[in-house]
Amino acid sequence: MPDRAAIVTGASRGIGFALAETLAQEGYALTITARRPDTLEQTAERLRGQGHEVQHVAANMAEEEGVREVVARHRERFGRLDVLVNNAGVGIGAAAGEHQTKHVDMQIDVNLRAIILFYRECLDMLKAAGSEHRSALVVNLASMAGKSPQPWLSVYSATKAAVVAYTQAMNKELSSDGIKSVAFAPGFVDTDMAEFIKGQIPAEEMLRTSDITEALHFLLRVSPACLVPEIMFQRPGEAI
Repeated sequence: MPDRAAIVTGASRGIGFALAETLAQEGYALTITARRPDTLEQTAERLRGQGHEVQHVAANMAEEEGVREVVARHRERFGRLDVLVNNAGVGIGAAAGEHQTKHVDMQIDVNLRAIILFYRECLDMLKAAGSEHRSALVVNLASMAGKSPQPWLSVYSATKAAVVAYTQAMNKELSSDGIKSVAFAPGFVDTDMAEFIKGQIPAEEMLRTSDITEALHFLLRVSPACLVPEIMFQRPGEAI
């Protein structure tokens, strides 16, 4: 069994990869997951090439069995869980009268329901880590859209607002077990997920993945007495 272990969802690229790489560099054994097997395998090999202990499990976060498989494989391989990063997310824009039910369901399932299921499936391991060192950590990716809901991205905004609320509830429920939960609420980050808006906001004016990973470094170092429930990442001049 490793000294520390983590799960990162949506880890094949962008913010998820950056957070996974940070944890690996901090000495965490990793289970990473994403929907596309080929991209995920390339990411896993990249991390292994850096000398890190990584297993990869391709899974669809919209499916309960996918969540169960990721956690089961992690438990079998590593036997403990100190950090859970619920990063997987999807945003599909549409006007109020044009929402397709399958797209509504997908955003709710991936952005919110998967987080709830991961807590449920991981709770025994998180409680064991919390009992050991009082700093088990769950990072839930919300968004500035959850703090300042936007038209056209209304469903996405609603799911991310729910992530913030669920994170707050988990702190009230689980902090006494040594489990800390934090919602990350970034604005636009220079990744491929933000390609659709780069005609309006130049990439060089966007947040960097390194901004997000610096927050993770900080959270891994605060004392068990310090709980940080939410971190917002804004561009200068950005209003909420």
